[in-house]
Amino acid sequence: MAKPVPAIEPIALASADETLAREVTRWLAYLRAERRLSPKTLEAYARDLRQFLDFLCGHWGERVTPKRFAALEAIDIRAFMAMRRADEIAGRSLMRTLAGLRSFGRFLEQEGRGRVGALSAIRAPKVPKSLPKPIGMIPAKRLADADERAGETREHWILARDAAVMALLYGSGLRISEALNLKRRDIPKPGEGDVLIVTGKGNKTRMVPVLQNVLQLVADYVAACPHALPQSGPVFVGARGGPLSPRIIQLTMERMRGALGLPDSATPHALRHSFATHLLSRGGDLRAIQELLGHSSLSTTQVYTGIDSERLLEVYRQAHPRG
Repeated sequence: MAKPVPAIEPIALASADETLAREVTRWLAYLRAERRLSPKTLEAYARDLRQFLDFLCGHWGERVTPKRFAALEAIDIRAFMAMRRADEIAGRSLMRTLAGLRSFGRFLEQEGRGRVGALSAIRAPKVPKSLPKPIGMIPAKRLADADERAGETREHWILARDAAVMALLYGSGLRISEALNLKRRDIPKPGEGDVLIVTGKGNKTRMVPVLQNVLQLVADYVAACPHALPQSGPVFVGARGGPLSPRIIQLTMERMRGALGLPDSATPHALRHSFATHLLSRGGDLRAIQELLGHSSLSTTQVYTGIDSERLLEVYRQAHPRG
């Protein structure tokens, strides 16, 4: 018997009949409640499936039903993937699309709507491995220094705010969304604590250490901020007092990397890469770094060992007498 799933706003799909559209709605509710996927991942999965159903509707010349979907053939899926490649969609996005379609196929099978065997016959597209590009220790520290922007015409509290956010990204390895979602009560005052409880992907919480000088930067910003910052509200706010947009921090990074002569790869997320890489280069344990970053798989964290090895090889090539 199918398990009940929480209600979610019905999704209108011109390319699918009412029964399949209802199953799409139930699938997304299941992913949100049971799999605890993030809103952005849910949005991407819903968009990918809608595009696939639109393609099938045009490809077959009729609206898609659960029975017709279960009768999918590998050639139908390959035709869709070829169309997406023609639109210059990257391999990583195609891999996510295929993962979403397989998830929906499994859900239909669990609901007794038939087994979509063709989806398992399609190989995931190959994605070239690229190493994260961390920022050096010295420029990473400078990015968290409000004095580096002393010549700007912005209010002091905004400079202090941006410096505090950058310091959390580099000092604790937070994702930008994790830093901006912190409530004021989540951040201890200097001398009153040294850990943060962070909510990451999939609403998973983890404990991460925070340096006292980073806490001082946050305290300096809070003291200078002209807006009320209740304990239950976000600690970082925009110019008008509303929640701070990640785009503001991204724009700040763009301005600062120009001033510091950093490459385009120097993004807010690169500070998280720097946190992991610099810990590893100082002898940090890979398992511990995995926990600090909130990675569910150690293989995700192991990419940083490649960065460290690459750096060692570069030093070897430059320094060896026969290099």
